[in-house]
Formats: sequence, structure tokens, C-alpha cells
Amino acid sequence: MTSTNILLIEDDQELALGIQRFLKNDATIQIETNGLSGQVAGETGAFDLVILDLMLPGKSGYAILKAWRQQDKLSLPVLILTAKDTLADKAQGFDLGADDYLVKPFHREELLMRVKALLRRSGHDVTVEKLRLGNVQVDLQTHQVTVGATDLTFAGKEYDLLVYFLQNPKIILTKAQIFERLWGFDSTTAQTVVEVYLSNLRKKLKQAQANLTIRTIRNAGYLLEQPGGPADEN
Repeated sequence: MTSTNILLIEDDQELALGIQRFLKNDATIQIETNGLSGQVAGETGAFDLVILDLMLPGKSGYAILKAWRQQDKLSLPVLILTAKDTLADKAQGFDLGADDYLVKPFHREELLMRVKALLRRSGHDVTVEKLRLGNVQVDLQTHQVTVGATDLTFAGKEYDLLVYFLQNPKIILTKAQIFERLWGFDSTTAQTVVEVYLSNLRKKLKQAQANLTIRTIRNAGYLLEQPGGPADEN
């Protein structure tokens, strides 16, 4: 992402500078601390992604996003980064056209992962083409999944689930995190669908003799591990 340009609209200058320092090796960050100047900057077409706070002086993040989407001024990915954490807040953000929503306080590593994922989905991150762990490889351009020398077919949410785990090796992912990432906050599907897709993914990987496992961590979530890790807990 070294040639990636990100617009960060955040009025907390200390936080904004911290994010800029953290992402400096992956992107060029332009900071705007006022909603009005942030909206104008976003309409220049100079950015690959926007990180947008909601509570801003001059103009709120909601109003900025609404104006961008209604006027078709900005179709690039927008990641909302805010302290507003209710379901209603998140629903409003997504309804207005946000692509992702991260609540403060947050882990810097999760922000980076979400930024990279949005850039990949939008086609703006051209530096990362393949994900690999153990003998499993995913070509993000063609969606081809290979285990050893065997090509497998993964489609839809099954593919998305595998990619999400490969993007987060050795990190515990909760059922809620997986559900929100793959199905979205406004989905009417029950969270139990995560277990169904996990079961299918595990079976496919096992049948193809993948040398990695998705371990269930009791009362916590799921963990993708390379060979040598402990057996599943059920």
C-alpha cells in the first residue's frame, strides 16, 4: 500500500497524529480536523480511502457521508471511526453508505486490517495479491484457493470466511466479529449461520489435507493456527 492515499477526518489531533504514525509505512495520510474542510478534501478525487469520524466541528460525519453519496461525489471506501457505539448509530452509518464501522477505543492492528480489507475489496490495494498460511494459498485477484497442489472451489461467504481467517492468523475472532464482517449489522440472518459455514470450511480443508486448523476457543471465539498447535476444543 505504499502508494495509497488515505484521508483521515478526525478532530482529535493527538489521535489523528497517532493513526498517521501507525499507518505511515502503508499509506500517505492527510489529516483534516474540521468537517467542512474534510468534505471538500474528499471531493478532490485524490484519495483511495477515507477514515471518517462522526462527531466533528463544522459538519458531522453523517452529513458529510450523506452529501458524498447523494451527489455521487465520492464512491471510494469510507471507514467510520467513532465513539458512537449503539446499533442505531451503526445502522445509520451503513444506511448512509459507509463500508465499515470501527468503534473507539480500538486496536491499531484491527484498524490496519480493516483498511487493508477495504482497499482489497475496492481494487485500490494492488500490492497484496495472495494470502498464504501453511500449504493454503488464496489468490485475491482470481479467488483461486489452492491447498498444496490441489485447486479448491470456494464461493460466496465460504470464500470470504477463509480470507478473513487468513488475514487474521493467530488472532481470536469472535462469532460476532465474523458475523458482522461477513453478513453485516443489518442482516436478518441468525449468528448460528457462522457455525454452519465454519463446519463446512473445516471439512473442506481437512479433506484437502490442509496443514492448518481453525481451533475453537471456548467462550472466546475461533483461531486459525499453523501445524503444531493444540487440538480443537469443543
